[in-house]
Amino acid sequence: MKIDSVLLPYQKKWVSDTASVKFYEKSRRIGVTWAEALDNVLTACSNKGMDVWYIGYNKDMAKEYIDTCADWAKKLNQAVSKIYDNEIIDEDKKILSYSITFHSGYKITALSGRPSNLRGKQGKAVIDEAAFHDDLKETMKAALAFLIWGGKVAVISTHFGEDNIFNEYIEDIRKGRLNYSLHRTTFDDAINDGLYERVREITKMKTAKDEWIASIYADYGESSDEELRCIPSKSGGAYFTSFLVESCMEADIPIVRLNLPDEFMQKSEYTKASYIDDFLHDEIEPLMHKLNKNNRHFIGEDFARSADLSVFWILSENKDLTLSTPFIVELRNAPHKVQEQIAHYIIDRLPRFNGGGFDARGNGEYLAESCTERYGEDLIISVKASESFYLNAFPKLKAALEDKTITLPKSADILADFRSVKVVKGVPKIVERVNEKDSHLKRHGDSVIACLLGVYARAELGNYEQVDYEKVVDAWKL
Repeated sequence: MKIDSVLLPYQKKWVSDTASVKFYEKSRRIGVTWAEALDNVLTACSNKGMDVWYIGYNKDMAKEYIDTCADWAKKLNQAVSKIYDNEIIDEDKKILSYSITFHSGYKITALSGRPSNLRGKQGKAVIDEAAFHDDLKETMKAALAFLIWGGKVAVISTHFGEDNIFNEYIEDIRKGRLNYSLHRTTFDDAINDGLYERVREITKMKTAKDEWIASIYADYGESSDEELRCIPSKSGGAYFTSFLVESCMEADIPIVRLNLPDEFMQKSEYTKASYIDDFLHDEIEPLMHKLNKNNRHFIGEDFARSADLSVFWILSENKDLTLSTPFIVELRNAPHKVQEQIAHYIIDRLPRFNGGGFDARGNGEYLAESCTERYGEDLIISVKASESFYLNAFPKLKAALEDKTITLPKSADILADFRSVKVVKGVPKIVERVNEKDSHLKRHGDSVIACLLGVYARAELGNYEQVDYEKVVDAWKL
């Protein structure tokens, strides 16, 4: 295989750069990580090479990267002695690793997260989508230790806000404060270097060039500057564009709403439980019967007692691994016991229930603890959301929207919740309430957090085997 005939000019420039530390600010969808994987295989298979350590921020990135490396090794006719995965326990967290060992004795290892200390390692460190990492400065400190023994560091990312640490590194390089190599390729740059022709060659698409380019920019909408033109967004910018959210919405997804009056609290426990039983029988049970019994199911929950909404977001994993939303439930002014009754009813009846993410902040800890006791820690994640959590979890939800692998209810309220997520100092978070002056309509991004926690639960717990929940419930009743 002739490498020059495979790589586009900007990719060739990157892999031929021998700088000890190099940064790449890039557009999405231009194949930089793909080219980096080729360079890493060439490095590891050489007798004069070195080990390569790829650091992503989740297991999907790590697995995709190692699969790409394995594909390159096959195309280059390079002997691979072993391909395996492993689990690293680091600071009480499970970090998956995937490795390829070559006959040269060197290996490529892809990590699903940043171990607390990489300083005992040697070779080349590749930090991918660096702007989305939990603590890029600490990761860089560990990676730069590779240089002591002749190693290298490659940092690749799209932008994620002008206040993000990745952008600070880019600015310091431009200002001459850091003597690192810097590459920059926008989507237009890549087009000029032949990206359209390469995509057409590989995918056999028939779409005209101008039409294809326009469709890509339309997909990213208001985010085009940051995602495609390498212009970091200003703090306070919307994280989800209206186009992106609306493109995943379907009109026939039910939103079940229960708004309880203040006097409901004065009713007896029996009366309240009986009322909710009727609500569940009339509104929820028919929807449960429509669920695909062969699909795995997940749930995300955002808790509120009176100021905002409590939302239960149900996710159904289809055969092609996409996620559908069968229905969601919105509760306003619902007492703790009512929310517990509804949560248990739904989860008890979800076919192949494989996990739930529950908001455990403040009063939400009651419901999260109740569901953990009932279903176990292997199936319920209690989340006390922090900037670190948002930084790592929101990109998974955004990726699902971008890839059109999730469906959302078609609703102005849901759209408003998603649009309430803003980028603040590089971190997506809820920063404003909708309909603040009307207590009966007030929202605080409640549905987007519930959806986020459902997607997060699927990512974290989706590998668990099916459990017989009837036995679990029976055991609990005993």
